[in-house]
Amino acid sequence: MSGGLFDQEEGGPDPLDAAPADAPLAERMRPRRLEEYVGQRHLVGPGKLLSCALAEGLAQSLILWGPPGSGKTTVARLIAAGTQARFVSFSAVLSGIKEIKAVMAEAARERARSGRRTLVFIDEIHRFNKAQQDAFLPHVERGDILLIGATTENPSFEVVGPLLSRARTVVLEPLGLADLVAIQRQALAAAHGLAARISAPQAALERIARASDGDARRALTLLETAASLVPEGGVVDDDVLADALQRKTLRQDKSGEEHYNLISALHKSVRNSDADASLYWLTRLLEAGEDRRFLLRRLVRMAVEDVGLADPEALRVTLDAWAAWDRLGTPEGELALVQAAAYLARAPKSNALYVAYGEARKDVRETEAEPVPLHLRNATTKLMREVGYGKGYRYAHDDPDARNEMECLPSELSGRHYFPDEDPSSPGSP
Repeated sequence: MSGGLFDQEEGGPDPLDAAPADAPLAERMRPRRLEEYVGQRHLVGPGKLLSCALAEGLAQSLILWGPPGSGKTTVARLIAAGTQARFVSFSAVLSGIKEIKAVMAEAARERARSGRRTLVFIDEIHRFNKAQQDAFLPHVERGDILLIGATTENPSFEVVGPLLSRARTVVLEPLGLADLVAIQRQALAAAHGLAARISAPQAALERIARASDGDARRALTLLETAASLVPEGGVVDDDVLADALQRKTLRQDKSGEEHYNLISALHKSVRNSDADASLYWLTRLLEAGEDRRFLLRRLVRMAVEDVGLADPEALRVTLDAWAAWDRLGTPEGELALVQAAAYLARAPKSNALYVAYGEARKDVRETEAEPVPLHLRNATTKLMREVGYGKGYRYAHDDPDARNEMECLPSELSGRHYFPDEDPSSPGSP
């Protein structure tokens, strides 16, 4: 997508103009008609958003949220081609506040002059900062523009609230296996694709689809790579695919939502005592290049939060895994992380520590910070003893009844129990 802007009526290219013959296959195969669009069935069909927008015009601003290659830009282009609005495109990677203000001023003038609104498409809107996003607000509010923002990141965190409240958020899902195979078949049949260039059996197309993780752009790029390894008229076979696919690159960014989704899946699988799922999600994270020390910190957290007193040895196991990884590094030390995760998943579970600590923090924050009771204070000087420090203290090793009869909490919290079992040596309740 160009970093500047273009206007349909004033000589710029139409948003659905065909890509040059030497453009990447994924760009050449971008749908130019609704009939060519594959996937996202919740958007396409009678009464669905995309069909209605094409038939009746876009009624409100949109935030298109979905993973790479799910069709966000294509949706925007199809809507733009079907609307009578003036069309302007931004790339948030290349455009700044100066360009935004210039386009917004022109949009206001166009609305005043002809009554026609401007449809503004912003690719990767999450890359605009708060001030840049705020610059659109008055123009969206007045109706000078209709905004379509595309993002791979959760809009709840990356799009400012006032803009989010003025737009409809549409979620696009990763494409399924059948959709990715259909998209590849379109490319093999299309004159502007790979028609008569090569052929590929169903199994090859499915293998490419599985390696694409729901990303149509990646599927077409892999298919194009495979095609470059086959002579004209040839067939994409297993040997070609082995060269074309190489090692699968997993979708996972270390600061975005997918990072937290994967960590959440690992933690909840451990908590649910599912060792198989725990191993799978941990392996996904390892293969995607996740920071091993971050994973080890999370495993230690699971040991105390979800296993806790039910198996105090779990903490030792995770710390030992950390020490082993520090000594061995990658890849040898990664098996220590696997062992720790499997141990935690199979261990008995107790969140007694987690709950007790939360309740104690609440009491500390919400009750008066009373002085330490005199009988619990050390009487290290004569004066301290004279004013009552240590008076009434009972040594529990010599006086077993002290455990039940001597209060150790402040008076306001007397009798308060944070643990379900009053015996501090108990493993806690699972």
